[in-house]
Amino acid sequence: MRKWSRIITLATLLATPALAQSTIPDLRGTWKGDSESIIAGTGNKHHTAAAAQDTPEMRSMSFTLVIDKQDGRRVSGVFSSARTSQALIGVLSRTGTLLAVDKDGYTFGTILSPDQLELCYLQTTSDGRVASCTELKKQP
Repeated sequence: MRKWSRIITLATLLATPALAQSTIPDLRGTWKGDSESIIAGTGNKHHTAAAAQDTPEMRSMSFTLVIDKQDGRRVSGVFSSARTSQALIGVLSRTGTLLAVDKDGYTFGTILSPDQLELCYLQTTSDGRVASCTELKKQP
């Protein structure tokens, strides 16, 4: 009987989501960082190619994320570079992953620490593709 008790206790502990055990982090504020990106074709508004490229190009760009609204696990804000800005909306999963979308692409985020966030972005259009990760630091 003891064996089953231990198995049930262990299974219960393993099945409990990580975020459910802790408080939801406050992501509101300004975050800044530089991307590591690869583009093909025409890229996108942040990473534009002079002409459509068949060969992928490595790019880097400074970005700012401003999260101005948060209600529990739901967030909204603006992701911008020197070239353009895009509104985004997102949710924080119970495992701590930030899932966000703008008008034409998807972002997957990982909270690295209370003041560090990594966002990875994917976009594909008929003219171009972008894959990019940006490590952002929360500004004081």
